[in-house]
Amino acid sequence: MTDAVEKMFEKSGALLKGHFLLHSGLHSPVYWEKSLVIQYPEYTEKLCRMIADHFRKSGVQVVAGPTTPGIILAYETARQLGVRGIFAEKDESGTGRVFRRGFTIAPGEKVLVVDDVMTLGGSVSDVIAAVKKLGGVVVGVGVLVLRSSQEPDLGVPFFACHRTDVIAYEPASCPLCKQGIPLVKPGSSNAKA
Repeated sequence: MTDAVEKMFEKSGALLKGHFLLHSGLHSPVYWEKSLVIQYPEYTEKLCRMIADHFRKSGVQVVAGPTTPGIILAYETARQLGVRGIFAEKDESGTGRVFRRGFTIAPGEKVLVVDDVMTLGGSVSDVIAAVKKLGGVVVGVGVLVLRSSQEPDLGVPFFACHRTDVIAYEPASCPLCKQGIPLVKPGSSNAKA
């Protein structure tokens, strides 16, 4: 199924090549622009079905994701599981996530955390912390793409629709920088870094 996932990203123009600044702060010659794939409802439905099917027997009561693509992924995965879908926004400090807008998680409620593309897992870890702060129990994490060959240690079952071992560089040792290739910060800003 992983080949089918990569084809969805390719067909939608979401698999980009160049010199990119990742959300993690690392640089990479490849960028998975998840917004380009989730603009197509049929792809979003298929990808979220993979996550929902993987966790269907986990007793999920709520699906939570980080803003912004996580809103769509949480909604669609929740719809397929027949449960609520909520999202966590950045907190006032910008260093964590919180649930606002009246979203609640009851103590002991079973929560599936979803996200789009995971490199180091910062957004996922922030949502897990926000769930636990409200007393929820995280039963798993599902993502569209894991940008690492190494399984993340999140303390809960993990599932990725697609796994890829894309090279990522620390800025100080990035060969793309040394070659003078312009660094692009993709995503919502599309500004040069």
